[in-house]
Amino acid sequence: MRITKEKKQENYDRIIATASELFRERGFDGVGVAELMERAGLTHGGFYNHFRSKEELIAESTENGLSETLQRYAGYDVLDVMELYLAREHRDGRGQGCTAAALSCDAARQPEETKAVFAAGIDKLVRAVEGGIAQHHASDAGGRAQAIAILAQAVGAIVLSRACPDDSPLADELLDACRTDCRDAIENRSRKQ
Repeated sequence: MRITKEKKQENYDRIIATASELFRERGFDGVGVAELMERAGLTHGGFYNHFRSKEELIAESTENGLSETLQRYAGYDVLDVMELYLAREHRDGRGQGCTAAALSCDAARQPEETKAVFAAGIDKLVRAVEGGIAQHHASDAGGRAQAIAILAQAVGAIVLSRACPDDSPLADELLDACRTDCRDAIENRSRKQ
């Protein structure tokens, strides 16, 4: 039975959304195609109507996940983004959280195509942080370097916090210290301008 173009697109979107969430929760190797398709409410065989391989799905769902992160924080002041990003709720909401924090370590072991998608997505995140910092400053000198440092620190804080037991005081200390440091870096830069 043939399906309409609209239904095929709907199925594709559902697969991508499901894969993005499951991959963030469990990593690329922690999710099989059969389970993914079942969670998406589709048959295993239908997977190959949309993707040549799991690697192709990984690249496309990664791009989607990184775009979701950008959209989630669009319109917020960069200081508010740091508060939201470096919060326990984000740390605990792995499946709905930042793809960079959830999957960067997995991406390092993926083919170049996936790494290229990550690099492009990370660059967009850096540019978004840089743009947010620029709204606080008259000059943009050093803005990209600072944006890279802040993004790396924020992502690293989430990664390290998630590596700690849920009830570990260190899990919260990591988030609190980095949230304060990122805020100070942004605010101190604005005082120097």
